[in-house]
Amino acid sequence: MAKYQIYGIGNALVDVEIEVTPEELTRLEIEKGVMTLVEEERHDELMSALTGAQHKRACGGSAANTVIGAAKFGAQSFYSCKVAADETGDFYAADLANEGVTTNLTEMEREEGKTGKCLVMVTPDADRTMNTFLGITGELSAAQVDEAALADSEWLYIEGYLVSSPSAREAAIQTKAIAEKHQVKTALSLSDPNMVKFFGDGLKDMIGSGVDFLFSNEDEALMYTGAETVDAAAEALKSVAKGFAITLGAEGALIWDGSELHSIEPHKVEPVDSNGAGDLFAGAFLYGITHGHSHKNAGRLASFASATLVTEFGPRLSAAGLEKVLARKEELLNG
Repeated sequence: MAKYQIYGIGNALVDVEIEVTPEELTRLEIEKGVMTLVEEERHDELMSALTGAQHKRACGGSAANTVIGAAKFGAQSFYSCKVAADETGDFYAADLANEGVTTNLTEMEREEGKTGKCLVMVTPDADRTMNTFLGITGELSAAQVDEAALADSEWLYIEGYLVSSPSAREAAIQTKAIAEKHQVKTALSLSDPNMVKFFGDGLKDMIGSGVDFLFSNEDEALMYTGAETVDAAAEALKSVAKGFAITLGAEGALIWDGSELHSIEPHKVEPVDSNGAGDLFAGAFLYGITHGHSHKNAGRLASFASATLVTEFGPRLSAAGLEKVLARKEELLNG
C-alpha cells in the first residue's frame, strides 16, 4: 500500500483575498474572472488601491488547495513546491504543515528571492479574479521533486497553472514522466481559461500521451477542445484522458469513468466566493477514488464539498464548513 494517496506539484503562492466591486476592477483595468500574471510592483499597487474587506492570508496555489482539501478528508498528501528564504516563505511552509500536508520544504534549503503571492479579488456575484506575482515559484524545477515520495504515491496531481512558466512547465513534464516510470497514476487540472487561451500548446505538452484523469470547468473544456457544446467537449477529452470531470457550476458536473458518463447533481446554495471551488472538487474527488469509492460517488462528495465552500470566503473550508461536509461524507460516498 502506498504511503501517500496524492502527490501534488504546483505554484506556491500566499493568497490574500479582498472583496471588490466590478466597478473597481474596471477602474483598475483588471480582467474579471481569470488569473493574470503581474509583476510585484503591480501586485503591491493593487493591494494599496483596493478598499474592500480583506481576509487573512493563507498558503495557496491551486494544487496546494487540492492536496490540503484531500488531507482534510483523511488522505495522506505530499506537496512539492518552491518558496524563498523570506518571511512570506516561512509563513507558507508553516501554514502548509499546519494543514497536515507533508512537503519538500522541510528537507530542502530555501534560496534567496521572493515567495510568490496572489491577490484574489471577489465580486458580489461570487466570481473570483486573480492577479499573481509568481516570484520564485516561477523557477520551480524537478529539483523540488522527491522521487521516493512520488514513487510511494497512488496519484500525481499537476496544476495547469505551471504552464505559464517555462521552468515549471518542464518540471511538470519531468514529474509526470517520473510518476509513469513508477506506475503512479496521473491527474492534471486545466486550471483557468487564460491558461488554455494563452498556453494551450504548453498544456498539450504537459498532458503528453494522456493522463489518467483530467479536471476542467466548462469554459476550459470548450476552449481546450475547440468544441461548441459540453457533450462534444466530453467526447473529445476521451482521447487525452482515461477519465475526466467537467464542472458546470450551478449545474453540477459531468464525470467520465472510462466507460460511463455520469451526471453529478448540483446543490443549491447562495454563493459568496467561488475561489478554490474547483480545487476542492479535485481534492474531494481524489480522496474518494483513493478510498475505494466509485467515480460517481466520489463526484457526489466533490460536488457537495465545493458547493459548501462557495458559501464561505476563502479557498478552503472553515471548521464549520468541513464539519458540515464530513457529516454527509459516508452518505455521499456510498450512494
